[in-house]
Amino acid sequence: MTTANDDHIKLEAGWKDALRDEFAKPYMHELRAFLLREKNAGKVIFPPGPLIFNALNSTPLHQVKVVIIGQDPYHGPGQAHGLCFSVQPGVPVPPSLQNIYKELKRDLNIDAPAHGYLQSWAEQGVLLLNTSLTVEQANAGSHAAAGWQPFTDRVIEVVSQHQAHLVFLLWGNHAQSKARLIDPSKHLILKSPHPSPLSAHRGFIGNGHFGRTNKFLVQHDLAPIEWRVPELVG
Repeated sequence: MTTANDDHIKLEAGWKDALRDEFAKPYMHELRAFLLREKNAGKVIFPPGPLIFNALNSTPLHQVKVVIIGQDPYHGPGQAHGLCFSVQPGVPVPPSLQNIYKELKRDLNIDAPAHGYLQSWAEQGVLLLNTSLTVEQANAGSHAAAGWQPFTDRVIEVVSQHQAHLVFLLWGNHAQSKARLIDPSKHLILKSPHPSPLSAHRGFIGNGHFGRTNKFLVQHDLAPIEWRVPELVG
C-alpha cells in the first residue's frame, strides 16, 4: 500500500490535499504495515495495489455529485478494481449489480449492458466508495477491521463538507450507518435495502433512486448523470 505522502502515489490532487493529515495518523501506518505483512505471508489482496484508491482517482473531489457507498471489494480473481459494485471488463456481472441494472430498467427504462464496468459513472461524478478498500482473496470482510473504516469515514465527511447538493445513495444497513457523517441540510440522502438478491425484493427494486437523483441535480442546476452504461468497444 502506498500513501499520499509517497512521491510516486497517484492520488487526485484535491483528495490528496484534503486527506493529507489522515495519511499521517497512526492507524494508517498500522494499516500499511498490516497489508505488507499479509502480502509477505503470501496472501492475495484485491484490488491490485495501483487500484486501491481508484474511486478517488476516478472521481476528483471537486467533481463529486453522487456518492454510492458499498462495503467490501469483490474477493474473486480479476473482479475488483476499486469501484464499489463494479467489476473489470470480461468478468460476469455480479448478482447485486444485476439488480441495480433491473432497477435502472424499471426506473428509467435503461437497458442493462453486457458487462459490469461502471467507470463511466465514476467519470461523471459518481463516487463509488467501498468502506473497506482491500480484501483477501476468497475471504469476504477480511479487512473490515484493519483500519479502512476511519479512513473512508473521513472521505465521506470530507465530501459532505466540501461539496454542495450531493446525493448519497445508502443501500443496506451498512451504508445507512454512514448517514451520521453526512450533512442533511446540504445534501439529499436516499435509503433503501441493499441490491443483494437476499434483500433487493424488500424495497431496492422500486426505490426510484436513479430518477430521484437526477431530478435533485437538475433542481440545483447540475447536469444529471447519464446512467446508461456504454457497451465496451473492442
